[in-house]
Amino acid sequence: MPARKTSVRKPAVKPAALAVEQLTRPQAKAELVRLALEIDAHDKRYYQDDAPTISDAAYDGLRRRSDAIEARFPDLLTAASPSQRIGAQPAGRFAKVRHAVPMLSLGNAFSDEDVADFVERVRRFLKLDAEEAPAVVAEPKIDGLSLSLRYEGGELVTAATRGDGFEGEDVTANVRTIDDIPGHLKGRDVPRVCEIRGEVYMTTRDFLELNRKQAEAGEQVFANPRNSAAGSLRQKDPSVTASRPLKFFAYAWGEMSEMPETTQFKMVHWIARTGFVTNPRMKLCASVEEILAYYRDIESRRASLGYDIDGVVYKVDRLDLQQRLGFVSRSPRWAIAHKFAAERATTVMNGIDIQVGRTGALTPVARLEPVTVGGVVVANATLHNEDYIKGIGSDGEPIRGGVDIRVGDTVVVQRAGDVIPQIVEVVLDKRPKHTKAYVFPATCPACGSRAVREEGEAVRRCAGALICPAQAVERLKHFVSRNAFDIEGFGDKQVQEFFDAGLVKSDADIFTLEQRDARSSKKLVDREGYGTVSVRNLFAAINERRRIELHRLIFALGIRHVGEGNAKLLARHYGTIEHFIEAMRAAGKGHDSEAFQDLDAIEGIGDVVAEAVVEFFAEPRNRKALDELLAEIEVLPAQQARRDTPVAGKTVVFTGSLTRFTRDEAKAMAERLGAKVAGSVSKKTDYVVAGDSAGSKLDKARELGVSVLTEDEWLDLVG
Repeated sequence: MPARKTSVRKPAVKPAALAVEQLTRPQAKAELVRLALEIDAHDKRYYQDDAPTISDAAYDGLRRRSDAIEARFPDLLTAASPSQRIGAQPAGRFAKVRHAVPMLSLGNAFSDEDVADFVERVRRFLKLDAEEAPAVVAEPKIDGLSLSLRYEGGELVTAATRGDGFEGEDVTANVRTIDDIPGHLKGRDVPRVCEIRGEVYMTTRDFLELNRKQAEAGEQVFANPRNSAAGSLRQKDPSVTASRPLKFFAYAWGEMSEMPETTQFKMVHWIARTGFVTNPRMKLCASVEEILAYYRDIESRRASLGYDIDGVVYKVDRLDLQQRLGFVSRSPRWAIAHKFAAERATTVMNGIDIQVGRTGALTPVARLEPVTVGGVVVANATLHNEDYIKGIGSDGEPIRGGVDIRVGDTVVVQRAGDVIPQIVEVVLDKRPKHTKAYVFPATCPACGSRAVREEGEAVRRCAGALICPAQAVERLKHFVSRNAFDIEGFGDKQVQEFFDAGLVKSDADIFTLEQRDARSSKKLVDREGYGTVSVRNLFAAINERRRIELHRLIFALGIRHVGEGNAKLLARHYGTIEHFIEAMRAAGKGHDSEAFQDLDAIEGIGDVVAEAVVEFFAEPRNRKALDELLAEIEVLPAQQARRDTPVAGKTVVFTGSLTRFTRDEAKAMAERLGAKVAGSVSKKTDYVVAGDSAGSKLDKARELGVSVLTEDEWLDLVG
């Protein structure tokens, strides 16, 4: 790592960077306090706000670390420890309900070995013979909101959320609107007091439809069905809950004045006879091998279930054995949840669409049966190019074992962090018969022009650059995108609509729209979806962007190979739009020209980018379009990066939720001060500035020994 000035204070390494085995007792004590506060904050976001800010895997990691520290230093265990708590206290929006029998959470298993250990622990506790394994009930673990329903004399009297496990929220009025929950229990053998427990959830199809309606109405959209179900149930107005397609699976019980059956399996069937919907995929297993086979089968069918699950739950079947096993901490000894890998899921590929980008690249996109991966519903995944579909990597070597991808295949989808979902495996033994290898199109689906694959490239491109509507539309979408002109209220939807109507065909058309609208007999205000206020706001937003920074303009031009970073390099080097245009025209005279040599010598540019920029300016139509645009806007000179700051020449990564400034503001500040802002952490990173809920990047920084700063420490550093 580059040497740091002695005047710069390097923050001490935090205990979290150390393995549990390396922690001293004082470090462990401080670490447990930090973990307890962080877990408590995440519990409140999940249970009270229905808006978690980290993935289940990251949350489980925090709890596992806390448990491991407590196991090594048992004297540090306190009543405030996460291992002694369940969920979060009720938020206060509803009346509180005290659970007659606590609603405990389950311990987790993350591997086959964990499951085998669970069965072995049960066997040892019950003093069973080595060959004698207890029967276990396995069922899908529904990812929804836990609910307890109290019936007295067969009538529903109270419905309460889990809350902190001991006290929940009274949502009785809302629950009465859910069709799957009976107001009166069927049968003659219903106990006088009967508490039925289960999960409120929303099907994937209903979730997608609800989000579509929410988006059209300009209202909140949900990240996943669990958040949607929880938010819908915890409404102050029961009519809102009634309008949402909520469902309920019953699978457990709380207080019972008498027990109708003697096993878990029979009890769930009894619950079904009283009028509840129970999961038909529940199965009785006699061995570890049977349990794991069930887990793999459910995992492979995950996307076809129609509702979200995040694992499988195993429960000892006999209720007398459950009673003997009892509880440890906040979990029963007789049950465990076998969690799926958080960033992977198995689903079915229903089709392949070809999208045409602004550079003419034909990009295949997989249309998937929707499935939740890493807390987000995934319905599409990138297929990169035709070689990727064939099972060939960018280096020409086989990927996925050289297996191609076909429509109808069962596939494993991966989503890690902010990475676009991609298919990493094809489940060949589930491939339907008579499927055919995918044939990549040789013509553009948007305009019918030839789709050409140049030598040495994996991408096919449409040859009809000047006539292809897809390229024109995508280029305009790029022009108004966030890191380009960023015109508020003028996004992808408006670009497509105005292009189809013939109102905007070029960049300059955006800035002449108001003038042309004033002369037109068909006013924009008369179009469906527009009114006086919305039109006025749109024109105001366009006029606000008539003054634009040079690097934003260069990026907005959509020059091939010129992303945001290269646009900033070019802007800083040439300073003004006039100097930039003049230099590019001079560079077009040949590689031997002084102007081309100067362009090619800019650190970070190189031959490929230099050629692309020169080619762009060599095209007369591009120069004409740029001149028309410049007649409508003012381009601000580039702000030169400073070289006299403590972070000049340093590489900085921002991660987590920043509170002192937005991510864009932080990035702009760092670049003005001469720092390079990167998106990932490596050995070359000098500083990582971590906000709240920082995840894998923070872990990577600690692993590599990179200096980690808080926002305040960053501001102190840069002065």
